[in-house]
Amino acid sequence: MDYGGIRMNFDEYAGLAERTLPVDQGGVPSLTMVALGLAGEAGEFADRVKKYLYQGHELSLSALADELGDVLWYLAAGAAAVGLEFSEIAARNIAKLEARYPDGFTSEASRERTA
Repeated sequence: MDYGGIRMNFDEYAGLAERTLPVDQGGVPSLTMVALGLAGEAGEFADRVKKYLYQGHELSLSALADELGDVLWYLAAGAAAVGLEFSEIAARNIAKLEARYPDGFTSEASRERTA
């Protein structure tokens, strides 16, 4: 799939997505809207996988990419709603994963981890 070679970092994405964020009177996205939208879009992704695995539907990578894009949009909205940089959230997550799995993920390390 060709998307014109567009590459961007998290903060560039968040900045471009921001123009489509509905905001409340305080100028930030509603946490309720973000939480419900994120759950809904993740559910749509899961539903496509369920239909593929259990109902014989074709697996459309394009449709999955679209659903993941919608999830990404809500993640950016969530970051904006709480005043965090999108890249900071990504960096914090990687730091947490590196601390949790310093040698990379394994099932054994998952079972034995304490945090």
